[in-house]
Amino acid sequence: MTGVLVTGASRGIGRAVASAFAANGYRVAVHYGSRVADAEATLAALPGNGHLLVTGDLADPAAVQRIADTAEAGLGGVDVLVNNAGVAPTPETAHPVDAVSYADWQRIWRHTIDVNLLGAANLSYCVARHLIARGAPGRIVNVGSRGAFRGEPDDPAYGASKAALHAFGQSLAVSLAPHGIAVTSVAPGFTATERQLDRIDDALRAQSPFGRVGTPEEVAAAVLYLASAEATWASGAVLDLNGASHLRT
Repeated sequence: MTGVLVTGASRGIGRAVASAFAANGYRVAVHYGSRVADAEATLAALPGNGHLLVTGDLADPAAVQRIADTAEAGLGGVDVLVNNAGVAPTPETAHPVDAVSYADWQRIWRHTIDVNLLGAANLSYCVARHLIARGAPGRIVNVGSRGAFRGEPDDPAYGASKAALHAFGQSLAVSLAPHGIAVTSVAPGFTATERQLDRIDDALRAQSPFGRVGTPEEVAAAVLYLASAEATWASGAVLDLNGASHLRT
């Protein structure tokens, strides 16, 4: 059995990703930041055995090392890392230039970058070092965003952090390939997670010619494929998952 660490797995895309891996025979480390009850519900619903909870603040480098070490020991090795946790756009985190103070602008930017980019970068480092020490091949899949390409006018820190996450993944794909570690990213469009349900309206649905938004399960299916041995040659790719709502050239 293969071990996978999924960050931000208490609900939403992370929960769907954890469930998809468990259903395919993986042992799963369910990471959460503060939503312990939701994380416990995710864990309880996973098929199979050998799963565990891990917690820690991804903005804290020392906590990131503990997350990696705990998952490595508890799973008998982390072979797949899914960097899913992140600060997502909400009315509370919105920071358009003309509507927030300079102090709030700095605070939101720092927190977003600390979690969405530096947290993922630090955890990737720690997991990759474990893989290299074991001489084992592995996979890292980053959950980015359509916003990296489309722009996030009310949440520029979010868009910038996801663009940087995609670029980071491509750099890591090149540097870790000699160790047998493939690195990819997915870039979902608007997805019907629990924290976004209140925002879904006809205008959002109309962004896609399918007339709907994406589901966490659709993102999870793509992540599962990218973590497979068959997807080794996709290393370095950024896969759009937005229902043709934004087309890159």
